[in-house]
Amino acid sequence: MPKITLFSVALSAVILSVVIPIMEISDTHLFNPEWPSHARLHEAWQLLGNAALAVFASILVWKNIAPRVGVVLALTLSSSFLIAWSVGPLYGGSMAHSDGSVVAIGGISVVVIGVAIITGLLLLGLRALIRQPVE
Repeated sequence: MPKITLFSVALSAVILSVVIPIMEISDTHLFNPEWPSHARLHEAWQLLGNAALAVFASILVWKNIAPRVGVVLALTLSSSFLIAWSVGPLYGGSMAHSDGSVVAIGGISVVVIGVAIITGLLLLGLRALIRQPVE
């Protein structure tokens, strides 16, 4: 199993199942009093679903059960965020918090930069896996 594949899927799982929930289980997201209760329900669902799928993808790769499926699943999670961000103007979505603040580098959200890096690593992991002979 290529190391980049193992690393990228594991990193994706840690970010989606630990880092993002730590960031979003707060007054700016899940407990934001300005959000309708229905939006908070969807936030909780998204956090739990993404975490479960990321852990499942990691298991598929690390246990060599279905590594290509695992990488594609992890890619689906990261790339769907990037697509949602890129089409945000169509539905009023933004990386800005309720107070209008955005943590950014060069005008781009650090979260977007981070997810783009993870997506790139996952693509490298998938490429390495595809080039490896099937056992």
